[in-house]
Amino acid sequence: MTATDPALTALAQGWCALSLLHGKIETHIERALQAKHDLSVREYSLLDVLSRQHDGEGGHLQMKQVADAVVLSQSATTRLVTRLEDRGLLSRYLCPTDRRGIYTDVSEAGAALLAEARPTNDAALREALDEAALNPELVPLVRAVEAVRVPA
Repeated sequence: MTATDPALTALAQGWCALSLLHGKIETHIERALQAKHDLSVREYSLLDVLSRQHDGEGGHLQMKQVADAVVLSQSATTRLVTRLEDRGLLSRYLCPTDRRGIYTDVSEAGAALLAEARPTNDAALREALDEAALNPELVPLVRAVEAVRVPA
């Protein structure tokens, strides 16, 4: 295969379309969350991921797992956690069985803000997908996003 191979060109075009769709969705959601809840997309995502933790085995995420879930580096995730902790939306504590581990929980204020912001996030996502579906190049990607069902 060469750099001008049609298969590679099509692959690159697909990647560009996916990147475009992601950017459009993220920008639309960011504006809605900032305007109504003073939250960024990353902050919302972090609160959402942490709100799904539980007390059972493997229920609390280590910082690396949180970073992977919100698609940030560990250092960027730590800075984000610190910002949300400073706002009273999260709290950190040492793992009771491994004093080197630090866990993060959503506070009552964080849970309330997340519950308030969730409908805004969902509506903005729907609006962004509907708008993207007007672009024929993005229709297959919109359909793929709509078809994904993550097991509960």
